[in-house]
Amino acid sequence: MTIGRVNPTQTLDAKGINGLADVHYNDIEPSLIEKSILRGEGTLGKGGSLLVETGKHTGRSPKDKFVVKTSSVEDTIWWESNPPMEPAAFDVLHADMLEHMKGREYFVQDLYGGADPEHRLDVRVVTELAWHGLFIRHLLRRPARDELDSFVPEYTIINCPSFQADPAKHGCRSGTVIALNFEAKLILIGGTAYAGENKKSVFSLLNYLLPAKGVMPMHCSANHAPGKPDETAIFFGLSGTGKTTLSADPARTLIGDDEHGWSDKGTFNFEGGCYAKTINLSPDAEPEIYATTEKFGTIIENMVFDPETRDLDFEDDSLTANMRCAYPLDYISNASETSLGGQPKNIIMLTCDAFGVLPPISRLTPAQAMYHFLSGFTSKVAGTEQGVTEPQPTFSTCFGAPFMPRRPEVYGNLLREKIAQTGATCWLVNTGWTGGAYGTGSRMPIRATRALLTAALNGTLNNVEFRMDPNFGFEVPVDVDGVANVLLDPRRTWDNPETYDRDAARLVAMFAENFAQYEAHIDDDVKAIMLG
Repeated sequence: MTIGRVNPTQTLDAKGINGLADVHYNDIEPSLIEKSILRGEGTLGKGGSLLVETGKHTGRSPKDKFVVKTSSVEDTIWWESNPPMEPAAFDVLHADMLEHMKGREYFVQDLYGGADPEHRLDVRVVTELAWHGLFIRHLLRRPARDELDSFVPEYTIINCPSFQADPAKHGCRSGTVIALNFEAKLILIGGTAYAGENKKSVFSLLNYLLPAKGVMPMHCSANHAPGKPDETAIFFGLSGTGKTTLSADPARTLIGDDEHGWSDKGTFNFEGGCYAKTINLSPDAEPEIYATTEKFGTIIENMVFDPETRDLDFEDDSLTANMRCAYPLDYISNASETSLGGQPKNIIMLTCDAFGVLPPISRLTPAQAMYHFLSGFTSKVAGTEQGVTEPQPTFSTCFGAPFMPRRPEVYGNLLREKIAQTGATCWLVNTGWTGGAYGTGSRMPIRATRALLTAALNGTLNNVEFRMDPNFGFEVPVDVDGVANVLLDPRRTWDNPETYDRDAARLVAMFAENFAQYEAHIDDDVKAIMLG
């Protein structure tokens, strides 16, 4: 039975998906919460939040993600990072999944990916779990109710956690599968209830489609000065570098916290909500995000709570350290109403250098920006993973390698071109260690980082004296108000400068070794950085 608002020519039956029980189209938040609780998927939390668990998968399954190797994409996919699936195997997977779905209840959300109507993607998400429908309704952008009468999805995502793939039949690795078929305009997700797979699938689609239109897709947060969208800043950074915290400046307008596009018109958020980590979330450090955990409809994912009071335990990571909350963007008071910004004036690349080598802030040339963007450097520290006893470099190209269907140089060249077109200033910001490596030095003072970022964003940092870093060749400020001069020269913060020189040379060598994979695909000026 069809229930809810939908374009009558675009029902699942009309698309060949039949034999299902009730199909709920475009339920709104109260209905999805009711159904989730009635179906035993979750528990009502404080303020009307929904408390859920995702089972054995508490994070993404990147090794189980495949791209179908069709003729239309064969020459443009980065196959080294996107394992191929044969079209015939995908067809069998699709047929088996549809057969598994028969007689079951499903939830459909028709949504937009992208705040800019010129570049948005119309997506239909079909979910087995009601709370997955609520999740993707938060994370993507919701059409007006009257727009649903004529909504025509370009891509469809089918998410069926109870379906287990068969590697022998379906050409995959395990019972879990995420299969993207760009030619069929279809994504199949099975064997995992982790909701983040839904939104990252849309991100992967946009990461493939937008570069062909000259639009730069970015795994970044973004904000702008109040009432001044032409003063937009974007923040790239891997987990633990401060991307969400530093972009959530109450003195600036938040465009979004995770996924954006950069077109000839400016910056636009892909999403309509946020998916924030909650481990050790503090009402003092991040009051607005903390407040969302007790707001109506917020999904609280994989958090331990008191069964009587429903109080959340932000420190108990017994289910996972990747505990999260998902909520609409308008739950943040300084969020942009349009999710649109101007051309980025400043580009911030965040890194957590546990070697204590990098300065707290550096100014990059366009070629250097491409180098550090393709490198995507941060570092793991002792204790973060079993067997890690000293700082270890982590390189995730474009600050989001798992979501990049095209070769990294495609995105790197786009970034470089847009910097050249707009004159944006690019900064490398180290939120890691100073005065020595992890275990010897100390964490970069957050007050200093904020002072340097404020100076970069308001333009005053461009007017100070700079020196040339002897290791990486970028420019480093010599004197900035509110920041100790010694902090700006990391070598001076070490007790033994010779040890600093040794570790700096070691890190430079790690960069060069990682970057060698791009040598055949980059211009000479970027190669010159690699070769020192």
